[in-house]
Amino acid sequence: MDALLTALADPARWRLVSLLAERPRPVGVLAQLAQARQPQTTKHLQALERAGLVTSQRSGQRRIYALRGAPLRELAAALNRLADTADQAGGPRETFDRYGRSLEAERLAAQEQGWADGRSFTFHRTLAAGPDLVWRHLTEAALLAHWWTPDDLRVSELVFEARPGGRIVHEYRDAEDADGSDLIAGRAHGVVVDVRPGEHLAYRLAPLLPDGGEAFTAHLDLGLRPSDTGTELEVLFRITDSTIESADFVAGIEIGFGQSLDKLAATLAADTTARSRT
Repeated sequence: MDALLTALADPARWRLVSLLAERPRPVGVLAQLAQARQPQTTKHLQALERAGLVTSQRSGQRRIYALRGAPLRELAAALNRLADTADQAGGPRETFDRYGRSLEAERLAAQEQGWADGRSFTFHRTLAAGPDLVWRHLTEAALLAHWWTPDDLRVSELVFEARPGGRIVHEYRDAEDADGSDLIAGRAHGVVVDVRPGEHLAYRLAPLLPDGGEAFTAHLDLGLRPSDTGTELEVLFRITDSTIESADFVAGIEIGFGQSLDKLAATLAADTTARSRT
């Protein structure tokens, strides 16, 4: 495939491929139609032949070249698979575009300090585990690290002291940034406000801007209620102290925090299934 792409990347060779798609042609005619010198045309045709795109045969004094359709069909199929993967419904590209639309709207709205103060987001998830286990996943750093990031990210540093006044540090990077050489995707610090094990958790969290300043303060209020199937989790996410520069963060709240809670739900469901099999 690499040889095929390299061969087609040259505009002169692409022109020859287009001409040969119409019908097999001799070198001299191809040079005329392409408005190129015959020796250079011969070199391009030889490169295409080495890549498997054309075949040739001698007829008297002439060498006739013909296009091979199979490699082009294989390339077209590969490109279609890539396009289908990129455009799959509910996939990463759809999320990227959704965030882009939100980003544009929030940047337009962020005209002055405090522009997003009072904005709130609510989330609800039905979790396949009892309140005690859910509580552990909400407050124990080792368990939080498995879900407390949006898709395609990983926790790189986490402190969560589950007591009133306890410290919170939350840093995350791209999931594929194995050695930490890329820029961090996000960092926040905060403090725990209220702790009622198995029932209620409240804390403040401030995402940090590149210069170290706080983008805004997020006030999170998480309520747990036992149900027949596990736990009903209600989350209220409220913003205060918003800066103009916070628009990029605000744009990602609904998508990013929603994805994190989906990961929590999936983690607990998998854990419950594993327990039932043992």
